[in-house]
Amino acid sequence: MYRTHTCGELRLEDVNKEVTLSGWVQKVRNLGGMTFIDLRDRYGITQLVLDVESRKDLSDEARKLGREYVIQVVGKVAERSNKNGKIPTGEIEILVDKFVLLNPSELPPFTIEDETDGGDELRMKYRYLDLRRSPVRSNLELRHKLGFEVRNYLNQQNFIETETPVLMKSTPEGARDFIVPSRLNPGQFYALPQSPQLFKQLLMVAGFDRYFQIVKCFRDEDLRADRQPEFTQIDCEMSFVDQQDVLGTFEGMTKHLFKVIKNLDIDYDFPQMPYSEAMKYYGSDKPDIRFEMKFVEMNELVSGCGFKVFEDAEYIGGICASGCASYSRKDLDKLTDFVKKPQIGAQGLVYVKYNTDGTFKSSVDKFFGEEELTKWVEAFDAKPGDLLLILAGAKAKTQNALCELRLEMGSRLGLRDKNKFAPLWVVDFPLLEWDEESGRYHAMHHPFTSPKKEDIDLLESKPGEVRANAYDLVINGVEIGGGSIRIHDDELQHKMFQLLGFSEEEAENQFGFLMNAFKYGAPPHGGVAFGFDRLVSLFAGLDSIRDVIAFPKNNSGRDVMNDAPSQVATSQLDELNILLKKIEK
Repeated sequence: MYRTHTCGELRLEDVNKEVTLSGWVQKVRNLGGMTFIDLRDRYGITQLVLDVESRKDLSDEARKLGREYVIQVVGKVAERSNKNGKIPTGEIEILVDKFVLLNPSELPPFTIEDETDGGDELRMKYRYLDLRRSPVRSNLELRHKLGFEVRNYLNQQNFIETETPVLMKSTPEGARDFIVPSRLNPGQFYALPQSPQLFKQLLMVAGFDRYFQIVKCFRDEDLRADRQPEFTQIDCEMSFVDQQDVLGTFEGMTKHLFKVIKNLDIDYDFPQMPYSEAMKYYGSDKPDIRFEMKFVEMNELVSGCGFKVFEDAEYIGGICASGCASYSRKDLDKLTDFVKKPQIGAQGLVYVKYNTDGTFKSSVDKFFGEEELTKWVEAFDAKPGDLLLILAGAKAKTQNALCELRLEMGSRLGLRDKNKFAPLWVVDFPLLEWDEESGRYHAMHHPFTSPKKEDIDLLESKPGEVRANAYDLVINGVEIGGGSIRIHDDELQHKMFQLLGFSEEEAENQFGFLMNAFKYGAPPHGGVAFGFDRLVSLFAGLDSIRDVIAFPKNNSGRDVMNDAPSQVATSQLDELNILLKKIEK
């Protein structure tokens, strides 16, 4: 056998045992007549000792060793005289009696240690080497454990894991599809699923009652830290439920994961915040409620003030940064530069220092006196020593910029602790949103989301005011999952298609199979989908989902390790009846 033990399991109680270990050489230290080798495998590191003075047969082989060589050793476990308390095996070492070189290695392009010298692109190119590093491997071990516990919880709740098709019909109402040509059906195409939405609803019609799947999904959209072209969802659906039934079930799952993975008891019900409140106080449908610093709208407070920046603005709002009146002019200039970044888009920043002695210093002293500023600090519930930061402009754009400023101040003040978790449900989303470019309404979630019963009468007269039975789980400012109660009534579904601008023919062409199924007794149903990659990265305390995916793509959607996407042979294209247009370089 190649090994009797792993490199992470031997302890003092194993002293004097003869063992066989196999693994990769982490380091070699030649100290005169003794050579020390750190041997690594998935489970840990064990120190090997070679007495090259008394064992000349081993010395020649030991001198050839380099980093990442694969070796096997046989030896006796001994207590270390110089113990290493930083690793679990630090109290023992192996006195090597037999040594076998299993495979040599070229010098790796970066150091395979916890703190590596390899940049992101280099490590992605050699991802199989990066995966040998403990931090990366532990992320994937966490992913495994999380997936196991999700299955365990949902199994106990009577959910059935069911696979749905990967090759399906294109339904281009959402993000862009990845298209797959069919060789057997020339000129026709499959799409890779953006989600199993339609199939899981069909499973409810089929009477499965409770379905789940940890499933790969695909969206051809612009990438960022929390997006990949292929990603994994915990996809779920339930029959004979209302919104609170769904929230209760998956709040329970979330609490279970926190308890098992983080040993954290969440003994309270998650807050439920209406979308309108989230936008009013946080400027975001995924608010980070680990800290307060809510928006204060100032339009009425400064109405008719004569200050042109405020008079011309659709929205004026600000935040109160506790204890920040001591900020220097340089600090405030940096904040101004921050909000003026193109990706944030504010025109400028107004500040008011409420000094500890009760006096004021502001960037608008020429326009507002002590009386007006006193009213401002009262509206913000500010205390002496606080700093007011105010933005003005178009409402949506300014609220978004103020949201980014709030998060920036939260980070600067140490209020966004990754070891603190603040979950909430955002509910009562708008059912529809108006798109100026296409001149029609689009579904804010998807066309199968049910409107709230009390708003159905508004569908004809005021469709933009209709609220949806939709909900998102947000933790620490990250949307972890979202879902809705679905439309199960054929007539209401057709009305929804009409509002979205679908002709009868278009609706039938794209969704006819679902509509036909609804004719055979569709139960009330609803569900949710969690971003599995995002959930793992949240538990790992990471900002990017790439670090919890074994073989991720870069920001251009490329796999730099195997150079995908790539060109294919002309013969393959011919078989698929695809003629490529010449691409201008």
